[in-house]
Amino acid sequence: MKKNIFITAFLFLLVFGMTAQTTDLARVEYLNFQFAKSDNSINRYRALLQVPIPLDEEKDNIFVVGMEYRFVDINIKDTEDVFAFDDHLVSSVQQMNAYLGYVWKKNDWRYGVKGGVKIQSDFEGNLVGDDFIYEIGAYAIKDKKKNPEEGKKPYRLIMGLTYSTTPGRWYPLPILNYFKQFHPNWTYTLGVPKTNVRHYLNNTHKDALQAFVTLDNVYANLQQNFVPLIDQGEDGKVAESVQLTVGLVGLGYEHFFTEHLLFYGYAAHSVYNDFRLEDGDGKKVYKINTENSPYFRAGIKFKY
Repeated sequence: MKKNIFITAFLFLLVFGMTAQTTDLARVEYLNFQFAKSDNSINRYRALLQVPIPLDEEKDNIFVVGMEYRFVDINIKDTEDVFAFDDHLVSSVQQMNAYLGYVWKKNDWRYGVKGGVKIQSDFEGNLVGDDFIYEIGAYAIKDKKKNPEEGKKPYRLIMGLTYSTTPGRWYPLPILNYFKQFHPNWTYTLGVPKTNVRHYLNNTHKDALQAFVTLDNVYANLQQNFVPLIDQGEDGKVAESVQLTVGLVGLGYEHFFTEHLLFYGYAAHSVYNDFRLEDGDGKKVYKINTENSPYFRAGIKFKY
């Protein structure tokens, strides 16, 4: 039954979804998050594909089709948490996105619009309305990495806003990314959700180290809503979704096989950690873990 749900949902997203702003054209990735002072852990597997389709020879107008799949293996083993979940213990959640977008060029700027739909669920039954999250957004890009203005260092600026129907997020979120190469072997990026400083270890730019701060998030609807058996002062509120939000500080290594194809590995530690159950208004119902914890992520990606 779950297999049929997955196939139906994926095809639905492929046909009707819309694109998110990212410079990655393809990516496969693995994440491990082992909670400190706990037997609970999370493993996430991610795959992304985004295909730009030029509509003219000059590539001034581009149509983009993309899709992404995430499988999150949730291991809840702490005795108190297992008791709180009772018969509703969550073992995994899945997220499936697909995107359509349109990008056009005007002078030195590229502008884009996007919109999409995601399915984020524990897939314990048939798809329901709360499994679907809708997203729209717009952004502007000024890319001067390869042809900077005279007297200026290479840079790229991305700005925009996105809005989704995720419960508890009744406001648009910013897209902000400013990249600058201030030395032949040094770059920095200021942005949301990631800021970093990168140092290339050789003049060929085959290997690089970076220090970064970033945010990461896991969200999924729970198809079988329930009231946790352990009362944490939330007056019997109903748990309708599971969510993890982490703020991270860490170091990363990148190896560039080509200019666009690379391996990356990141080791970090959370400085903010909130793994919880929420109600339909995005309010916390039950906290699972809040201890700051180690975080590891690695993958291969092909980027623009």
